[in-house]
Amino acid sequence: MALLEVKDLRTYFYTQEGTVKAVDGTSYVVNEGETLGLVGESGCGKSVSALSILRLIPQPPGKIVSGEIIFQGRDILKLDEDELRKIRGNEIAMVFQEPMTSLNPVLTIGRQMTEALELHMDLHGKAARDRAAELLEMVGIPEARGRLDDYPHQFSGGMRQRVMIAMAMSCNPKLLLADEPTTALDVTIQAQILEVMNRLSQEFGTAVIIITHNLGVVARYADRVNVMYAGKVIETASAEELYENPKHPYTVGLLNSVPRLDETRKEKLVPIEGLPPDLAHLPEGCSFYPRCSWRQDRCKEEYPPFKLVADNHYAACWESERVRREVTVGAAS
Repeated sequence: MALLEVKDLRTYFYTQEGTVKAVDGTSYVVNEGETLGLVGESGCGKSVSALSILRLIPQPPGKIVSGEIIFQGRDILKLDEDELRKIRGNEIAMVFQEPMTSLNPVLTIGRQMTEALELHMDLHGKAARDRAAELLEMVGIPEARGRLDDYPHQFSGGMRQRVMIAMAMSCNPKLLLADEPTTALDVTIQAQILEVMNRLSQEFGTAVIIITHNLGVVARYADRVNVMYAGKVIETASAEELYENPKHPYTVGLLNSVPRLDETRKEKLVPIEGLPPDLAHLPEGCSFYPRCSWRQDRCKEEYPPFKLVADNHYAACWESERVRREVTVGAAS
């Protein structure tokens, strides 16, 4: 059953260089209890789409221009501030990319954790501190009760991210937005953080949107995957289907640029040639046209429809029937 439906969402930033179309007609669905991976290069609109869900876009220069964000039958874009405040941190929570800039450096961890519990769960005093300590223990922080009186700078990067996860899960949200939750952490700590998130989402039945560059993370934890490029979702499928049978050249390029540990290395990795387009000056046709090996004349003139290409598998490519995983983007088809 659909928990969240994003329909034709457009979020623009108005700058001196022009209108930056960070999210430009994005649509997708998140079902109850599922983990959705959102992948793509930097600047493709992943984080902006997540921030739009909670209406956290800075105005100015940003603005949610149009679209619908339907959460449990309510359009978030039409809610007033009081109604929105009841959803933020309560029904929809977010783990931000860099915990040191998300945590208040002059407030103790305990105070920051109990704030949401007081606001949304009506817990106060000892009851709120007990719940906060319980949450820290749940995410694997030792001597949790004693750490409530510590400040963010007294925690390591991995521990701060655990605190952010504990804060996000404190009110048992129905949807968790995780924006690059393992950025700047070493690989061992990354794995621990992801396992904590995965375990908690399964225990509480929380749906998760995990935003990442790491295709290995997506393969391990995501049920479905949305691939974004130039502000649009250009392919979506189950994780297994997407990895085995990608139907958009950009997805093939992403997969071919990642090293495989389960196969003998036969040749060099093939990067995707060129750079992502300027979001303030997008071309009329397919945004991936200049970098694509399958491109045809019509691709330059017409943006392809987002269409069904296999069972529950959608892609926006005129040549989706020709695209194959074993052919690299760098090679002519």
